[in-house]
Amino acid sequence: LSKKEEAQALHMERSDRIHAINQLLRAYSLYEKDIEYIVQDGKVLIVDEHTGRVLHGRRFSDGLHQSLEAKEKVIIEKETQTMATITIQNYFRLYSKLAGMTGTAVTEAQELMEIYKLDVVEIPTNQIVIRQDNDDLVYRSKREKYNAVIKKIQELYKIGQPILVGTTSVEESETLARMLKRAKLPHNILNAKQHQREAEVITLAGQKSAVTIATNMAGRGTDIKLGEGGKDFGGVFILGTG
Repeated sequence: LSKKEEAQALHMERSDRIHAINQLLRAYSLYEKDIEYIVQDGKVLIVDEHTGRVLHGRRFSDGLHQSLEAKEKVIIEKETQTMATITIQNYFRLYSKLAGMTGTAVTEAQELMEIYKLDVVEIPTNQIVIRQDNDDLVYRSKREKYNAVIKKIQELYKIGQPILVGTTSVEESETLARMLKRAKLPHNILNAKQHQREAEVITLAGQKSAVTIATNMAGRGTDIKLGEGGKDFGGVFILGTG
């Protein structure tokens, strides 16, 4: 009996060690700083891939967060324990009545019908859409793409048109910010690291010759007011780099 208990204890110890090694490998190989997470004030903070915002109070599970803390050489905190979970779909089904409003419901109409048995009604815009959509430009390398972005920003800056550059990660936004700094172009940056300045940056984004580099924090729901003579220089030019 004692040998069996010793074998079980040894197996558990080795299993825990293998699990820890696997999580460390994931942390070092699959999770990139300033993309999936940022380090701020000595803490590893998760960045929401959809909104670009920091998920305060959220931690990766199964020792992954501790592995990231070890990787970044910050204080390793205790692992949180999940007591209960529920999917968003099942959570919404707990309500007797369901309704909602979003700018992206039409593309998900089939899913909303299959899961919630809800129809989608498209409401036309109050004003005629005057936005001009240009075709995508594809480049062979990131260097060529970034150089083209900087060139376009320089052109718009000279004529006074404000420009909002949308990036897919904190890392990409900071790369473009460094290139703009080398080109001596004044700019503001909005990402998970500068979220405290969000209101200030958005207020300035519609001014003449304003250059704003942002992650998807400046996505849906962001209202950029044009400065004086805004319509004369064509409104805000939106440049996506994803």
